Amino acid sequence: MSTVSRASLDQKLALAKRCSREATLAGAKAAAVATIASAIPTLASVRMLPWAKANINPTGQALIISTVAGMAYFIAADKKILSLARRHSFEEAPDHLKNTSYQGVGRPHPAFFRP
Repeated sequence: MSTVSRASLDQKLALAKRCSREATLAGAKAAAVATIASAIPTLASVRMLPWAKANINPTGQALIISTVAGMAYFIAADKKILSLARRHSFEEAPDHLKNTSYQGVGRPHPAFFRP
């Protein structure tokens, strides 16, 4: 059994903190863009369309805009976390797993699969 050193744990903790910070910033940027992108058509439609003017009150408008912003935040943050985890897991993988090219012999690929 191998023991885990304190330095190794500290390094992994620092990496996790940095990754979560990057994901938080990516999510915040996406939420800001989504807020603007959803607020403009929502507010414009309430002023111009009779159906929206009659049926969407200010609480509904806020709910639409905040839902879009929240979804954008979590989707962007999740994508960032997954991409960072994929990158870091590949960096820490053994060398024999990093070689992803297939060198075996077998049936030739059909023409539409050839590069």
